[in-house]
Amino acid sequence: MKKSFSRLLALVFLLIIGACSSSRPVVTGHDLVRGLPELPGARGGGVVLLPNQWSLRPVGKQVALADFPVNIAVSPNGRYAAVLHSGHGDNEIIVVDLRTNRLGVVSRVTVNEAFYGLTFSADGTRVLCSGAGDEVVHEFKFEEGYLTWQRGIKLRPAKERGIPSGLALSRDGKDLFVANLLGHSISHLTQRAASVPLAKPDDGTPRQQDAGGMLFVMNGETLFTTNPGVTLFTNDTQRTADEAAITKRAEAALQDARSDWPFPYGVVLDEKRGRLFVSFWAQSCVGVIDLKTQQLVTRWATDEHPNEMLLNKAGTRLFVANANRNSVSVLDTETGKTVESLVAELLPNSPPGNTPNSLALSPDEKHLFVANANINTVAVFDVSTPGKSGSLGFIPVGWYPTSVRVTPDGKRLLVANGKGAMSKSNRAGPMSGREPPASVREYIAGLFQGTLSVIELPGGEKFNTQMKTWTARAYACLPTAAKERGLQAASTSDTEESIEVPEPSPTNGVKRPEGPLALWNNPIPRGLGETSPIKYVFYVIKENRTYDQILGDIPEGNGDPTICLFGEKVTPNHHALARDFVLLDNFYVESEVSADGHEWTMGAYATDFIEKIWPLTYGHNAHKKYGYPSEGNFPIATPAGGYLWDRAREAGVTYRSYGEFISNGKTAQDPGRSRVKALEGHFDPWFRGFDMDYPDVQRAERFISELKRFEKEGEMPRLQIIRLPNDHTSGAAAGKPTPLAAMGDNDLAFGMFVEALSQSKFWPQTAIFVVEDDAQNGSDHVDAHRTIAYAISPYVKRRAVDSTMYSTSSMLRTMELILGLKPMSQFDALAIPMFASFTNRPDFTPYKLRPALVDLTARNKTNSAGARLSAKMDFTKEDAADDLVLNQVIWKAVRGEHSVMPAPVRAAFVFNHPKGDGDDDD
Repeated sequence: MKKSFSRLLALVFLLIIGACSSSRPVVTGHDLVRGLPELPGARGGGVVLLPNQWSLRPVGKQVALADFPVNIAVSPNGRYAAVLHSGHGDNEIIVVDLRTNRLGVVSRVTVNEAFYGLTFSADGTRVLCSGAGDEVVHEFKFEEGYLTWQRGIKLRPAKERGIPSGLALSRDGKDLFVANLLGHSISHLTQRAASVPLAKPDDGTPRQQDAGGMLFVMNGETLFTTNPGVTLFTNDTQRTADEAAITKRAEAALQDARSDWPFPYGVVLDEKRGRLFVSFWAQSCVGVIDLKTQQLVTRWATDEHPNEMLLNKAGTRLFVANANRNSVSVLDTETGKTVESLVAELLPNSPPGNTPNSLALSPDEKHLFVANANINTVAVFDVSTPGKSGSLGFIPVGWYPTSVRVTPDGKRLLVANGKGAMSKSNRAGPMSGREPPASVREYIAGLFQGTLSVIELPGGEKFNTQMKTWTARAYACLPTAAKERGLQAASTSDTEESIEVPEPSPTNGVKRPEGPLALWNNPIPRGLGETSPIKYVFYVIKENRTYDQILGDIPEGNGDPTICLFGEKVTPNHHALARDFVLLDNFYVESEVSADGHEWTMGAYATDFIEKIWPLTYGHNAHKKYGYPSEGNFPIATPAGGYLWDRAREAGVTYRSYGEFISNGKTAQDPGRSRVKALEGHFDPWFRGFDMDYPDVQRAERFISELKRFEKEGEMPRLQIIRLPNDHTSGAAAGKPTPLAAMGDNDLAFGMFVEALSQSKFWPQTAIFVVEDDAQNGSDHVDAHRTIAYAISPYVKRRAVDSTMYSTSSMLRTMELILGLKPMSQFDALAIPMFASFTNRPDFTPYKLRPALVDLTARNKTNSAGARLSAKMDFTKEDAADDLVLNQVIWKAVRGEHSVMPAPVRAAFVFNHPKGDGDDDD
């Protein structure tokens, strides 16, 4: 079977290479048949183009679900599937009837908060799910597809932090084991033990007050308790503090998350051997707890971010999905050693990015199914012979699969697709002060409703034949760059001989290079080992705007002027730079909000930790337990491929950060500090990061002073990252800059920055790239991910429009090629570089600053409706304010108190396939 799959893989590559051998290296990004730019959305035949240049071709039947389904539990009789949702909107359980003639939603029940944990009792009469920040486990009675709430099993006081995650219920239903994700502990609730409170002895260590329950501490870390309702903290927390102090600590604790915290995610019960397996999400290992001695006895090594686990019936093999590596560890449960590592990659030797996060075994335990969240596939392995498993290929599913299950009869595969089946526009954007029904919600955090893929699995040799068809379909979902260039070209070894290119001079122009680069005829190299006339790269990060909000009034681009809030009268420099250089009207972010936005912006990837925590941080944080998970606050959030500065350091490229991944000082007179080790000594402590009370113009002035210093010294870092965040605005908060003033300040600073660089001695060898971290704070008629982006350089085409479909990963790949850096993930490795925006005929004309056309000193009044709403918002950190309200506040502040936002424009995003369960025609 491995040979047949190898032949299939070889055939796929031959077809790709043959089809593309005559293609020009510069990608136009246009539909060659109709002569139109490629846009995200439905392409016909059930094919969907995503904003990140990948495609969806989901097989099977699709059942519409709700906001971010994360886990599936199948009833023991196989008739129903309960699906847990842990998104930004309502957290709920939806029950789907799996009978062919009745396939669809039977019932649904809302829970206040939930995170991952979901299980049926062995007899199918009960369903239990995580209560997350409420610190409970919800128990429901289950009968004929309907859930009736029975009780909330209290784990600890609601003000304390535990966050129940994975659940394991004994077969007799008397013992429940709960992983407490942010409490870094395991709870054991049993009908045989009474609730026992803790007291603090004089030495400050916990002790038992009663023999009915036990608390175990190993190496100073709380790991296991048999006490339901017991407070579980790390050992440096005072356990008898009053509620106010507990709440304060709960709000701040995650901002100082230690790298050695385990973040227990899933639990698997091995009743035959009296053990409990715990996946330590942040520690690259599985913990083993002996249930008889009630102790953590050992840790078994895995790859990074172990999450969901699966134990075979005999209890001899433990399968562990490793999200930060494209792998599944198969562990021998006698020795704890890795028997084999199953690599679920579409292309050989891929960088990280698959994000395996769920597992399922066929009833005969012959086939293992692995949900790969970020590449929208389920990988299939033949695991019938231990130690000699083989890949059978891939099944294409929906967008960001989070859970995979096989029905007890082995005839159906169920896949929960966290983001559904299509990206879409949000022309109305967030609504005014009131959240619309989930079915019409236009805020990006809840825009993409999930689906359940129900896929018929043929038996015997028909399954292997079907896998070949599905695998070919999965490969067709790769982005264009993968088909034209292949992953190997994108990640060529940096030991190749470099091509010398003479440095340009503003007086004599650029000497045409000789050798292979002369044939290439583009200043952006094709791969590592080639050099560029561009030496210095500046990467500017801004905050949260869509294309239509800023540039929707430019007639040369694909804009909608009716939803343009900050047009040319507010942003003259944004408009002038788009016209003087290249207008990018088909550029998208891969992110939904700032939490994943800054990760994608700097790492071309957001980990499963980021993707699964930010919906709770943004939508379910009444208890203030979920800290902002991004920008260096949590070591667990760091992607396996690192960030841009990590790649620069690896390649010996000098770098410096101005405000990105930096904590501000208490005041503007206090120095900032780095949140990540790699930036220590490589950042400006006096450049202020996110702070809406600090003008962007002052940030620009600070950078310009640094630029002048570099000119005197004769050299500067080759990679510099600059943050200009004030286009976020403070809404209508009384006394704060008006949205127009904030945007005008951001625009003027942007122009000052470019003008200074274009007049410096470094300009002839400089390229500036500018992007928003996300596009959540506005509306766009093409797609909710479309944003403004800029490429500015003597080598950028002047007064041109480039409608190639790009994403942030395209921009990162372009910078990596210029600087000679390896890609960080599969997404920058396979993204289309911005070749079409550049020319080999430089124009060294400097940019001339346009003056501000709005009053930068204007402040919001205290008596507006927007001011009253904004007063309740938190603008101290990214996205702390409610964007559902903020966007409407900004709209009315710009367009007038009585203005009405346009009606929403929505596209269908769920595809049903009525031809038959096995139909795969495009």
